[in-house]
Amino acid sequence: MPCSDYDPASLPDLLPLYYRRLFPFSQYYRWLNYGGVQKNYFQNREFSFTLKDDIYVRYQSFTTQNELEKEMQKMNPYKIDIGAIYSHRPNQHNTVKSGTFQALEKELVFDIDMTDYDDVRSCCSAADICSKCWTLMTIAIRILDRALREDFGFQHLLWVYSGRRGVHCWVCDEAARKLSVAARSAVAEYLSLVKGGEETVKKVMLTEPIHPFIRESLVVVERYFPRYALQDQDILGRKESVDKVLALVPEDILFTVKDLQQDFQNEKKPETRWKLVKDQASKKQATAKKFQHFEKEIMLQYCYPRLDVNVSKGVNHLLKSPFSVHPKTGRISVPINLKELDTFDPFAVPTISLICEELDRPRPGEEEEKSEETKEKENEKDAAERWKIRDYKRTSLAKYVKHFDQFLDGMARAWKGELLRKSDLQKEF
Repeated sequence: MPCSDYDPASLPDLLPLYYRRLFPFSQYYRWLNYGGVQKNYFQNREFSFTLKDDIYVRYQSFTTQNELEKEMQKMNPYKIDIGAIYSHRPNQHNTVKSGTFQALEKELVFDIDMTDYDDVRSCCSAADICSKCWTLMTIAIRILDRALREDFGFQHLLWVYSGRRGVHCWVCDEAARKLSVAARSAVAEYLSLVKGGEETVKKVMLTEPIHPFIRESLVVVERYFPRYALQDQDILGRKESVDKVLALVPEDILFTVKDLQQDFQNEKKPETRWKLVKDQASKKQATAKKFQHFEKEIMLQYCYPRLDVNVSKGVNHLLKSPFSVHPKTGRISVPINLKELDTFDPFAVPTISLICEELDRPRPGEEEEKSEETKEKENEKDAAERWKIRDYKRTSLAKYVKHFDQFLDGMARAWKGELLRKSDLQKEF
């Protein structure tokens, strides 16, 4: 099999091919145009491009899909960021009267980055990830997806792998796109539980009664905690990590009741040690009003999602676009299919070098297919469009574009309903 290892030095050669033959422009435009329900929605959207040598170009905007396509194929951005829908076209923001150029709408977005979990993972740190700590992203998606759908009633959630060490969520419902900064802040705060910086030892504090949202989140955490924390991170194995856990146990249990520390000396198996902690918590719940949920607080501190709240609060905050290429890893920022969440492998996400290489591999029956096509009389545009569609389908990118298509089909049903409603209202007059 040909080598598909990614070399960052090859990016300038691969990007023109990617944007010319593989980037799913038609689905991308379909998403950001939102069915044309609102006039100038796509035209007033800000795009930002990071070019070679970290040249940053903001306030790009485009009238049509074709215009966006041509510009991206001309500039070959190393990174694409998506911003807000503005009151005027972003590429004309310098010509608008001062103070009138305003960010009006944007998807409600969430950014979860593995670097924010460095105090609760021992397998990796900083930008590095592995299959052991990737479980944290699975937990985050499970908890936030349930809350956004069931607690807030949103339906159109697009989860995307960042291409390196995290995940993004785009909440695309009309109600979410219209939220004010205050409302976005309220949603982000509702979903935030782990508080405090590096100096804070105890970052989760539960009060009685436990909020239903936290109870629902605990159902998810309890499912993954034994494998993630006890086995993969071995938090009750090595002395250093055991001390970190014991620092979260209330002092009266740790020092007045000598049993726990003594039992830890006698019992080395992490699962049994955790059972000892839970036993002490049960006793505490029966006798005390304070710190009675400390074992739940420990589980949440080690597993609960850590949000970059500032990304969610701002309407004008830029976020990396789906199908952007990560320059360091070469991986495509692909949508995640939640039906396959537990088996999603970030290391199996295709790199730009792999999918460009796959384009050159002949497929069985391709020659016959071509000769048949030459018999047909078709205009050049149709032929070019047909080949473009076929190109990504020949690569590992196909399944991710297919999932994106399915997501868009779900949204299209909502757009059609909205267009029908508007047309009915017009008929009433």
